[in-house]
Amino acid sequence: MTVNAYAAKEAGATLETFQYDLPELGKEQVDIKVGYCGLCHSDLSMINNDWGNSTFPLVPGHEIVGEVIGLGSEVKGLKVGDKVGMGWYSASCLHCNQCMDGKQHLCATAEGTIVGRHGGFADHVRGHWSWVTKLPEGIDMAKAGPLFCGGITVFNPIVLSGVQPTDKVGVIGIGGLGHMALKFLEAWGCEVTAFTSNTSKTEALKAMGAHKVVDSTNASELEAIAGSLDFILNTTNVKLDWNAYLTTLAPQGKLHTVGAVLEPMEIPAFSMIAGEKSVGGSPLGSIALTRKMLEFCVRHEIYPTVEEFDMANVNGAIAHLHDGKARFRVVLKA
Repeated sequence: MTVNAYAAKEAGATLETFQYDLPELGKEQVDIKVGYCGLCHSDLSMINNDWGNSTFPLVPGHEIVGEVIGLGSEVKGLKVGDKVGMGWYSASCLHCNQCMDGKQHLCATAEGTIVGRHGGFADHVRGHWSWVTKLPEGIDMAKAGPLFCGGITVFNPIVLSGVQPTDKVGVIGIGGLGHMALKFLEAWGCEVTAFTSNTSKTEALKAMGAHKVVDSTNASELEAIAGSLDFILNTTNVKLDWNAYLTTLAPQGKLHTVGAVLEPMEIPAFSMIAGEKSVGGSPLGSIALTRKMLEFCVRHEIYPTVEEFDMANVNGAIAHLHDGKARFRVVLKA
């Protein structure tokens, strides 16, 4: 099969039209006709080789939804015509302890959809059947793509940390990830506080699920909620005054980061010891949890707030995201 795609030929390059041929379909592989593909900040990082693991030419795109058009002879649970999605991972070994324990996203040899292979900024993409997830009935495909990366990234910590409906929680950074966290946590039943440096967003944040909005640049506002939160989710990738947030946690509270903060996080030991507080982090989520998240989204009508671009205008979409104009996720229509 010849795939028509958009690729960066070198680090930082503008995407160009690109064709490549897929080999014969493997026994456990699935071919997907791409309908929509989200544009994630991780795509920009891979295009720019920020993490040092990009190979070129690089076809980005790892928030894929579309239709099954081809199946290997040993594919399970799928048929031609099924509407499906695939996210950051396209395969895992299925025999290591992590995979056997249902934590396939922690597999040491898991295959990234855009790491060493080509992703979803294309008319077709291929993956292992286990990571090709059938979409639930009634889901809005035009908005579902970002759930396979941004969505599961913020949904996983809610389950992993045992967040309860009675908890008071906070979200740092209300962008592509954070706005979905607000929607999930409000539907979870929590009292949700949004931390923002831009208080002009207050009414918009409340419309997305925040019950309270705190100016993260105002020390007195942070002090006013000291010791009140059970859980804080950080979605930013910048250095912050982490101790200021630790002080807002109640005893045994947890600060959890999904933001890839490149600088070491300065965490004072006594801020954790005194109240038995903890700091953690996580990547995406397991295959089973991704399915549950999708069902939760349909049940509560939770979707990312998206802006749609045609795939042919991929460079315009990238510029829009790069310039910080995205509100809040960008989706490319194939």
